Amino acid sequence: MTVLPSSDRKYRRSPPRSPLLPQKLDDDQSFDAHGSGFDGASTSGAVFNLSTTIVGAGIMGLPAAVNQLGLIPGLLTIMFVSMLTESSIDMILRFSRASKSKTYSGVATDAFGGAGSNILQACIVINNLGMLVVYMIIIGDVLSGTSVDGFHHGGVIEEWFGQHWWTTRSALLLFTTFFVFAPLISFKRVDSLRYTSALSVALAVVFVAITAGVVIVKLMEGKIGMPRLMPKLVNQASFWKLFTTVPVVVTAYICHHNSKS
Repeated sequence: MTVLPSSDRKYRRSPPRSPLLPQKLDDDQSFDAHGSGFDGASTSGAVFNLSTTIVGAGIMGLPAAVNQLGLIPGLLTIMFVSMLTESSIDMILRFSRASKSKTYSGVATDAFGGAGSNILQACIVINNLGMLVVYMIIIGDVLSGTSVDGFHHGGVIEEWFGQHWWTTRSALLLFTTFFVFAPLISFKRVDSLRYTSALSVALAVVFVAITAGVVIVKLMEGKIGMPRLMPKLVNQASFWKLFTTVPVVVTAYICHHNSKS
């Protein structure tokens, strides 16, 4: 039997296994295709930004969607869309490694080319503009109130300071746009929003706690009736109205573009 020298045995060994995910950026410098420009976002920033995207204004529309669909179809729809969201995000994360891309647009570029990446960027811009409109509506309703059938429901600012020109809906929205939205969207990196995202998650938790407390008190007082289990279909218009819940449910689960930010 021939005994190989130690130098030959060293080259006959199996190559070392690389980890599935790089422990640091130096372990895999090639994992930066398509010009991702990734410069090391913090873990806390990624967690809070993704959390505030998931627990956003979209969840406020889910009660109305369940009320329209009924309790059983509404809960089944929410579970079904959540499963689709989980599967799609898992697919994005799985194939981002194969395409050596760290961004959502990088994965789209590898799969669909430059045109697909441009379409994706346009869709993200349209989605963000739509969500800003939703935020503006919610802020206007909460701060300045709403008027329904000639009856005005006062907002928080009106209840605190009364009705003035600077407590009107237009004035409050103008102030919010220039002094809240404009500074926040001026940051170059999404990671810079980690503190405001953490505040948003904390306020969402407070909102859920207050809502749960109100519901528990109403249940103990017997002021909450049995919810409708199935949708109420009286004519063809009510049937087509059920489909208006689709964008509400889908929007509540959109967080894909932040999963690779």
